[in-house]
Amino acid sequence: MHDTGTRSTGNTAQPSRRTVLAATAGVTAALAAAGPAHAAAPDDSRLRALVSRMTLEEKVGQLFVMRVYGHSATAPDQADIDANLKEIGVRTAAELLAKYRVGGIIYFAWAHNTREPHQIADLSNGIQKASLELPRGLPVLISTDQEHGIVARVGKPATLFPGAMAVGAGGSRSDARALGRIAGAELRAMGIRQDYSPVADVNVNPANPVIGVRSFGADPRAVSALVAAEVAGYQGSGVAATAKHFPGHGDTNVDSHTGFPTITHSRELWEKLDAPPFRAAIAAGIDSIMTAHLMVPALDDSGDPATLSRPILTGILRERLGYDGVVVTDSLGMEGVRSKYGDARVPVLALKAGVDQLLNPPDLDLAWNAVLTAVREGELTEARLDASILRVLRLKSKLGLFRSPYVGQGGVDRTVGTRAHLAAADRIAERTTTLLVNEGRLLPLSRRRYPRVLVVGADPASPSGTTGPPTGVLAGALNELGFTTTALSTGTAPSAATIAKAITAARDADAVVAATYNVTAGSTQKALVEQLVATGRPVVAVAIRNPYDVAQLPTAPACLAAYSWTDVELRSAARVIAGRVKPRGKLPVPVQRADDPEQVLYPVGYGLSY
Repeated sequence: MHDTGTRSTGNTAQPSRRTVLAATAGVTAALAAAGPAHAAAPDDSRLRALVSRMTLEEKVGQLFVMRVYGHSATAPDQADIDANLKEIGVRTAAELLAKYRVGGIIYFAWAHNTREPHQIADLSNGIQKASLELPRGLPVLISTDQEHGIVARVGKPATLFPGAMAVGAGGSRSDARALGRIAGAELRAMGIRQDYSPVADVNVNPANPVIGVRSFGADPRAVSALVAAEVAGYQGSGVAATAKHFPGHGDTNVDSHTGFPTITHSRELWEKLDAPPFRAAIAAGIDSIMTAHLMVPALDDSGDPATLSRPILTGILRERLGYDGVVVTDSLGMEGVRSKYGDARVPVLALKAGVDQLLNPPDLDLAWNAVLTAVREGELTEARLDASILRVLRLKSKLGLFRSPYVGQGGVDRTVGTRAHLAAADRIAERTTTLLVNEGRLLPLSRRRYPRVLVVGADPASPSGTTGPPTGVLAGALNELGFTTTALSTGTAPSAATIAKAITAARDADAVVAATYNVTAGSTQKALVEQLVATGRPVVAVAIRNPYDVAQLPTAPACLAAYSWTDVELRSAARVIAGRVKPRGKLPVPVQRADDPEQVLYPVGYGLSY
């Protein structure tokens, strides 16, 4: 247990009640009648009064959500100070807030913001204190990408759940709602009030390099139901959910981080396939929607990315779909939004299109000054800024940030990574593992007949602060279930020598479990599995990312889809292999034949059991 008072950890200590009251006196007085955190509607007249007192520079800052390096708001490590100076021109989060008055800060693991839950809470408190102590200081909307599965910024000991496609395989709205409720409660306990989740993209392209298993699946009705359920869970815990990536990123073979994708859907197809999950999110009261850096000519033939498209963001999202919540861009450092216009034009054009929050520009000073100049020169009106600022302040008010911007260490201890939450994650995961092939009823694997198990395969870097590597996690889980296991990492592209080593090891085992990762026709992972099968040892292939691997592994007598290589999903796969639980997952996407992609090998809804 951690002490709930001030601690000497190098982080910002949790402020005393006196400090909290002093720092929040101005905004608290202005919003005295704002009501419960997410019950009563915020009092717009009081929020408008806050906006009216802001300088133009403060208004511009309120539109930005920015990264910042360091585990502490005021005393980060020297390397993080150096990174901040190089990229932002400030030393700390506190200096960032003082100079630019940003309305939001986004946490990343690579920015060293998320070492462990108590430190995260300290950082959040330090950020709020630094902002609230400024003249006309406002609380900060702290956000992160905590999708679970392969994208998560807060790792162990926080609870980590299966990712969206695994949840799609489980097909349970109550599980999706429970995931959002528990994950939201943990984020809120650490001072994170906006989560860039759920992914509302309908993944219909097996070659999609950026969405894939981050999507709930290929059926828009099923995706819509799970999106709405997860939104209800997160927002019921007092955390703003964010449906992304509007108008839909599920049918592209280009990664918008590194290129500029084009979605060729007709308007009619978009209405049937891409729009339903966003409609469902809006109907569920979604607090924020994130834009996509891609072109959809059927919706806007200008050649602009959706993030900069007024026909898409205002014409469709605002006017046609009736959404009046916060619209946040995807990261402005991504190539998909930078390829047509310079970094100084992007934030101005995004605001003209209808965006409210400008996320993580590559050069904040350039972007901030570009917006300031656009207002001073008349390209943007101050009233246009006020409309977005009001939406952001409404959200901050709804989330209780004006009344209660700080979090306590006791709340972290009571909430984050509790035994009950971890058990819930395991139970949800058990309903997601999908059995696709089981020749001769090899599974469940008998401990008496096959006591010695070799675990081989790909070991991609841990996606979300989980234990890893996958082969070690699988071997450890099987060992706990009564097998004698050996783990041998063979990588995503095993060499002939590595394959030979695995074959030798297999001869000393009774069975082999092979973890596969995005197997293609020419992948040496395919050769590894084929040669392991040729030894005569029974081989269980576990697809630890895309379920499409099974189409490339026709000789494997047993194949499972785990949908991610996080601990919770790998432990579930191990329990299914051992027969501790029955496989219950059903494919949320179709798997096409490897030799004829026009033919479906396993349809949506396919899945075996014992």
